[in-house]
Amino acid sequence: MNYLQFKFFTLYREQCFIILAFCFCISHIFSQQKIPDLVKNKNGSISYVSDNLGNKIPDFSFAGYQASEVAIPTVKAKIFVPNQDTDATQNIQAAINYVSNLKPNAAGFRGAVLLDKGTFKIKGTLYIKKSGVVLRGSGNKNNETILLGTGFKREAIISVLGTNDKKFKDTLSFSVNYTPLGSQKIQLKDVSKLKVYDDIVIQKSLTQNLIDTLQMNEFGGETGWIGWKTRDWDIRWNRVVKSIKGNEVTLNAPLTMTLDDNFGKTKVIKYSWSGRIEKIGIENLMISSTFNENNTKDELHRWFGITMQNVKNAWVRQIHFKHLAGGAVSLLKTAQQITVEDCIATAPISEIAAFRRHTFYTEGEQTLFQRCYSEYGYHDFAVGGYATAGPNAFVQCESYLPYSNSGTIGSWATGVLFDVVNIDGNALSYKNREQAGRGAGWSAANSVIWESSASKVENYSPPTTQNWAFGVWGGIMTGNGKWKDVNNHIFPRSLFYAQLETRLGKLPVNPNIFPLGSEPTSSPTIEQAQQLNEEALNPAKTLKEWIIEVSEKNRFFEEAKNIQSIKEVKNISFLEDDKKNTSKIIIKNGWLTFKGEVITGNTVNVQWWRGSLKNHEIKNSSEHITRFVPGRKGKGFTDDIEEVVNNFSQKNIVALEHNYGLWYERRMDDHERTRRIDADVWPPFYEQPFARSGQGLAWDHLSKYDLTKYNDWYWNRLSNFSDLAESKGQLLINQQYFQHNIIEAGAHWSSSPWRSANNINNTGFPEPVPYAGDKRIFMAEQFYDVSNKNRKELHQQFIRKSLNNFKDNSNVIQLTSAEYTGPLHFIEFWLDEVKKWKNETSGEGIIGLSATKDVQDAILRDSKRSKTVDLIDIRYWHYRQDGSAYAPEGGKNLAPRQHARKMKTGKETEEQIYRAVREYREIYPEKAVLYSTNSAPRFGWATFMAGGSLAPIPKIDITSFYKHLANTKVSQNQNYKSDYWSLENAGNAYLYYLVKTNVITADLSNYKGIFDAFWIDVNTGEVISKTTIKGQRNHKLTNPTNKKVAVYIVKK
Repeated sequence: MNYLQFKFFTLYREQCFIILAFCFCISHIFSQQKIPDLVKNKNGSISYVSDNLGNKIPDFSFAGYQASEVAIPTVKAKIFVPNQDTDATQNIQAAINYVSNLKPNAAGFRGAVLLDKGTFKIKGTLYIKKSGVVLRGSGNKNNETILLGTGFKREAIISVLGTNDKKFKDTLSFSVNYTPLGSQKIQLKDVSKLKVYDDIVIQKSLTQNLIDTLQMNEFGGETGWIGWKTRDWDIRWNRVVKSIKGNEVTLNAPLTMTLDDNFGKTKVIKYSWSGRIEKIGIENLMISSTFNENNTKDELHRWFGITMQNVKNAWVRQIHFKHLAGGAVSLLKTAQQITVEDCIATAPISEIAAFRRHTFYTEGEQTLFQRCYSEYGYHDFAVGGYATAGPNAFVQCESYLPYSNSGTIGSWATGVLFDVVNIDGNALSYKNREQAGRGAGWSAANSVIWESSASKVENYSPPTTQNWAFGVWGGIMTGNGKWKDVNNHIFPRSLFYAQLETRLGKLPVNPNIFPLGSEPTSSPTIEQAQQLNEEALNPAKTLKEWIIEVSEKNRFFEEAKNIQSIKEVKNISFLEDDKKNTSKIIIKNGWLTFKGEVITGNTVNVQWWRGSLKNHEIKNSSEHITRFVPGRKGKGFTDDIEEVVNNFSQKNIVALEHNYGLWYERRMDDHERTRRIDADVWPPFYEQPFARSGQGLAWDHLSKYDLTKYNDWYWNRLSNFSDLAESKGQLLINQQYFQHNIIEAGAHWSSSPWRSANNINNTGFPEPVPYAGDKRIFMAEQFYDVSNKNRKELHQQFIRKSLNNFKDNSNVIQLTSAEYTGPLHFIEFWLDEVKKWKNETSGEGIIGLSATKDVQDAILRDSKRSKTVDLIDIRYWHYRQDGSAYAPEGGKNLAPRQHARKMKTGKETEEQIYRAVREYREIYPEKAVLYSTNSAPRFGWATFMAGGSLAPIPKIDITSFYKHLANTKVSQNQNYKSDYWSLENAGNAYLYYLVKTNVITADLSNYKGIFDAFWIDVNTGEVISKTTIKGQRNHKLTNPTNKKVAVYIVKK
């Protein structure tokens, strides 16, 4: 070896040592890596850096139609709908139904409905309920296809709605106790029950350990009632088995959270879902709504453009949205693999508040919003809900002058990407929302902000997880999350498309990334400076303009003349108008009857306050017809009225008692009297009968009420229920007022529409409110004082509205107020107004008298006013077990429960209930009598046997039972002390209720014929046994069981 060789060898050895040392250091550094990261390569690709547990930043590119692996197809149109001047709901729905019944092609598409140019008025909702259907317009400009939502329904104009009939099968266990973030492979103990293409859900329950670690039990200041609870939700990823190798299962998309047994076990559950629909498209049109042009905060119009539920692999593209209150596109929990692209939403009309203007919103999985633009929204680009499982991505989106932030707004969304997004004028947020959003707490985990800007960027990481911000620009930047390349443009420009290209090798579509423009050098040449100066003469191109430009490049070209028109299709099914119900509820023989049958069954009340959108509260919720949850329909949300009526029939419910909500929104459930700091209102909303004015700010930070204008949505809902219920013999008990607002806790009054601070009508109530002890409210005397001219006129208008709304309904019982313990003079005033209305309109309805005993009796002794009363409701008094009356006086400014604290209420018994009902039935035989105390549901038979209506007894399945009983009267041979009670229609039908005996004597001595005797279990309504007996003799009948029974005897 010569010197030169030695020199080079020595240099080589030293270089190797340095390289080895460098590699060792790098290796050591990465072995200590605590936070997963991304490495940006010069060629535009990215590499994942895992931590020492294998956790890596999720691959977001699985979001979108078909996981963004293929281009969205253009489906051939099969039916054409020409423009028309009248409402087009039926015609377009008929066309959708026509295509829905066609045979799918090899790709799974049935065909498209092509709409003509022009404005199509839509008073209802267009439903797509079958797979393979596309709805396409002939352009999204003002002179092209416009779907114009009309009316007050607040529903979506288009609803993509599959069936939620998911059926769970085998449950499988993991073989490991830790699966890293971003994993697409999982290890199971047994895979024998799995096969490729199986649908599975990976489910992880919310555990107390995780809640404790995240510090989500409460948020300070007695907020434990809205802290996270283990029952609130489960974290679920819907996935498909892609391959199986040994006990290792590869999923079709990665997981967006670590599965750590320290925070509870994870399980895999197979499922089938036949009702979920796929391959749906809505494209190339404009969606708009009518609205009150005199009120820029009007909400009595259409809320959503498009909603999707129980759907997979669908798209919305090239849609322009205008004048909607709730949002443009809302993808709910059961939507998966949806793309929303090239959409523009402008000019929303609503209050400036939460759950409005959620312009592009998702609670789904693998949803992609790209090239979307919004103006003046609230949460323009948002991931909401509970434990929303990603990946979900927003790519190239812009919000112009929004009123609140974009980002994550629910609880514990995982795997969210904001990529090339600009929030111009507000925040882009991943953070702990704490008490906001009814205890939303930590809103995001394992989520990324990439190459985005906002007036404020909030990037906070929860304990145990991480959030990242790469290449962000912001006026304010805050948070303990991972920050990298702040205030720098980074390459690749789009993380989503870099991940997609890395995964697929080649992009299936042109990503149409909005170009940045010229090189932003700080040291240009003279030539460059001159060129840049010339470019600066013109305004920069906006994303809105870019979306229009991209859409123009991808225009739809289809000749309507070559497509069959809906007018040419024979035997097409149209929606039928509802047939007018002709059966009426009438008072016959002192009974409330329908089709000649006495009405019995349970009465339910609407909820006065409380509620949330969490699983257990939705599951345990009761029916409510003026509860409103924007964009959501069904139990616990905005109830489907037809479902409510059908459920009532199945559950032996014959009446719904309704009053307006104690307060509008759920922040008030804390019973605080303080003015709310903002309009971040919490649903469910219990709607009030009055419309908002669009002027000023009420106590809840929405606009003030106008007591001379009415909430048409509220009144239409009540009217719709009454119409549907009437056809089934069900009733609405309409409590016109709600006394709870003006007595007891101060919060009851603080946001009431009648409070002077909350309306524009000068109601004259004192401000500031004179809360007793800075806590309680005593506003009843002023409220019931009709000597105030302005207030009197408002009362008169409201009473008339309450009556006019149901003027053609026979099934509405009108009562003055829920909890009415008010004065005689207001009932007199109320009845006088009712009488005037009846004389002027000949309106239908049942006028009830519900008050304290002294007020009730005074009215019934009033020869003029008593004639207006059709029904007596015993509710605020009762006979005690010892026979004395618990009867608080009216007009003493105390609520029912306040009276009960001051007087001994005593015990209610069936004997004394029978006594009370029978007394009033006998004195006023032409009037129906209800018994509605808190104890009433336990004593339905006592009410019924005394002649009381709507008695809560079980359903009895005996032919003509209710028809025969409508003709019976209370027997004069017994009283409330008797061993048994009976209802009789002599010689035809008898009903005996055994109170203190097991034997009754049925006297049929004066009547010929054969009679059936049915022994009935009074607790269940079940027929225990049946015997046949002859007339013209007395029969001694003995209870054949040891159960409480009734016996029904009817002539054959």
